[in-house]
Amino acid sequence: MARARITKEELSEKNLHFFALSIETKNAILVLISEDEDQFGTVAASVPSLDPMQIKTSLSSILLGYRNSTVARMLAERLAKKSGKIGLVSVYLQNVSEVEATPTIIKIFEKVTMPRSEAQNVEGREGTSYEPTQLS
Repeated sequence: MARARITKEELSEKNLHFFALSIETKNAILVLISEDEDQFGTVAASVPSLDPMQIKTSLSSILLGYRNSTVARMLAERLAKKSGKIGLVSVYLQNVSEVEATPTIIKIFEKVTMPRSEAQNVEGREGTSYEPTQLS
């Protein structure tokens, strides 16, 4: 079985600085997005739809917190639908409102969840992807 893939991203826009971390396993993806420093925030979980036509939306729920539940839940659902895996998303905002931060959060989310094949074709990519090594 392959080890988890870890991707880190940073994004600064309009005096806002965000960090994102993605951990992808065989059956799930965990994405942590935070303002100014790495922190754990409101957590949403979503499972992909079992409908082969993908008509129904993913089933989702807030697991922890409430402050940024709208964007966390939206991104968890998007992650589950896009990947076909369980999606877990944490969003932590300290100094900015959810409404003001959402466009930037979506940009960093898209960068950190970009498929490996697409990420290799993007010039000037700032993020870092880590392939784990086997420890002896």
